[in-house]
Amino acid sequence: MPTDPKAQAESQLRRIEESLGKTAAEVADEVGRNGIERHSEVVAFLKATHGLTHGNANLLAQVVRERLAGGPATPEELLAAQYAGPKAALLPAYNVLSAVAEGVGPDVMKVVQKTGVSFRRKKQFALIQAPSAKRLRLGLNLDATPDDPRIVATSGMCTHSVDLATPDEVDADVAAWVRASYDRAG
Repeated sequence: MPTDPKAQAESQLRRIEESLGKTAAEVADEVGRNGIERHSEVVAFLKATHGLTHGNANLLAQVVRERLAGGPATPEELLAAQYAGPKAALLPAYNVLSAVAEGVGPDVMKVVQKTGVSFRRKKQFALIQAPSAKRLRLGLNLDATPDDPRIVATSGMCTHSVDLATPDEVDADVAAWVRASYDRAG
């Protein structure tokens, strides 16, 4: 069974609420009454007031701020925000790349986040981000660096990345790298 980031966050949130003896809604009311708005200020408040670790305070702060703003953004709203304004020109390349990632297997989970779109199996195998208005960055997890100057080894959540700007750049080699990363994540 693939790991579901949303289910993990919900489980972590339940544990936080149990340890505090308060619901996220009650904490949101508390934060609202104190006039705290910025994420970093909410995190600091939760750590100081409730003794939360940074990770737990960060997750609860996200939930609290979503509640205070009227609820979480939908995946469609998050994606629209990623490709708004000057980044709109990258949307055709994103659509082709997303179709390639979604098409590699029946167990692909697509998770739209604030700054990127993660494609998961048992673990993440691809991450599409738009770091500038001129390019997409495709992050992959591969065993070795392919012999192609477009793809480079990186560190962090992905072992490799390739920058793309147009649908034509999502060629057979890129599709093969996505497939190899998918296979490795299973």
